[in-house]
Amino acid sequence: MGRWEPNARGRLAQAALELYIEHGFEQTTVAKITERAGLTERTFFRHFADKREVLFAGTGRMLDHCVSAVAEAPDAATPMEMIAAALDAMATEFQGRAELIRQRQAVIDAHPELRERELIKLATWAAALTDAMCRRGVDELTAHLTAETGIAVLKVAFARWIAESDQRPLAQLIGECLDTLDTVTASR
Repeated sequence: MGRWEPNARGRLAQAALELYIEHGFEQTTVAKITERAGLTERTFFRHFADKREVLFAGTGRMLDHCVSAVAEAPDAATPMEMIAAALDAMATEFQGRAELIRQRQAVIDAHPELRERELIKLATWAAALTDAMCRRGVDELTAHLTAETGIAVLKVAFARWIAESDQRPLAQLIGECLDTLDTVTASR
């Protein structure tokens, strides 16, 4: 095996996901992942801290896109419009990767420790979105409530999107959830 292998990170991620689906998360070892990818364990650990990290790689990049969308929203944007921009940025990143994301989510849903990690990720996103809105001058209570609401919208739209029966774009489902939220809050 050569010293440098092209797309090692992608090959490791693909091998890991295939093995998680075939054999289960607990039964899959880093050694099996690297064997399938044709790489070494040392290479694996250069790209990922552990085998869970394979499923959560890209989280930081996604969060950066969302925070940037809040920062770049028009000056007159309401807090909810800022969050809608962040959710649209996320939907754009997910576009064209639905099947891969469905497979990833199936592995996460099957394991409590991974579901916990997913919830921690979402809480981290809510905190970062809150901070981004506060930097835009939104008061802390409004920013926090809006960010948490945005994460709830994301969770509902995402669950509908990954369902096999619903093939509409994530952005459309997010829009429907935001419209429903407007209706629900207007009736108060």
